Amino acid sequence: QVQLVESGGGLVQAGGSLRLSCVASGRTFSTYAMAWFRQAPGKDREVVAAISRSGGFTRNADSVKGRFTMSRDNAKNTVYLQMNTLKPEDTAVYYCAAKQVNIANIIPPIYDYWGQGTQVTVSS
Repeated sequence: QVQLVESGGGLVQAGGSLRLSCVASGRTFSTYAMAWFRQAPGKDREVVAAISRSGGFTRNADSVKGRFTMSRDNAKNTVYLQMNTLKPEDTAVYYCAAKQVNIANIIPPIYDYWGQGTQVTVSS
C-alpha cells in the first residue's frame, strides 16, 4: 500500500506557472505507475497526465499538451506536474494517483491509490 501527499497548488494569474509535487510513502515507489487527475466544480474527474513506473513513457490529455509536463524521481519517491501557460479552465483540485504494475513501460487506465488533492486556481 502507498500513501500519497500532494503539494504546490495555489492561486496564479492566467499565463503563469505552477509545479505540483506528490510524495509517496514506502520503499516500492518504482513499481508504481503514477498519474495526475483533476476535478473542477460540477465536472467529472479527468486524467491530466500519466507516467510509467520507469519514467520512460508519459501521456498527456489533449487539453494540456504542450503546456504540462509530468516527471518522476524514483530516488525521492516523488512525481511532479509542471504546469505552464495556465488558463482559467485549468482551475480544479488536482489529485495524484498510483497503481502498482509489473511491466516497466505501461500506463494503466485505472488507479488504486489517491492523494487528498491540492487546489489550483487560475484567475483571468
